[in-house]
Amino acid sequence: MANIKQQKKRILISERQRARNLRYRSTIKTLTRRLIEAADDGESDLAPRARELEHLIDRAAAEGVIHANNAARKKSRVARITAGATSA
Repeated sequence: MANIKQQKKRILISERQRARNLRYRSTIKTLTRRLIEAADDGESDLAPRARELEHLIDRAAAEGVIHANNAARKKSRVARITAGATSA
């Protein structure tokens, strides 16, 4: 355990950030999985799900939880899933 007051503060901040990062990453994975399952089930309107997921990805990138390129790759995947579901 840290002895220095500022280090104790940093530990608390790091724990908060870790929890936030985990929440974002986990939710993105869950919503992506649900989008894929909905597309595989032949759901007709995937736009609301995709919009919600893209918004969450943008927020995560803006807050520094994921890298901008990682966010772009995830959003591209979402677009490919929704486009593939509408054409199939």
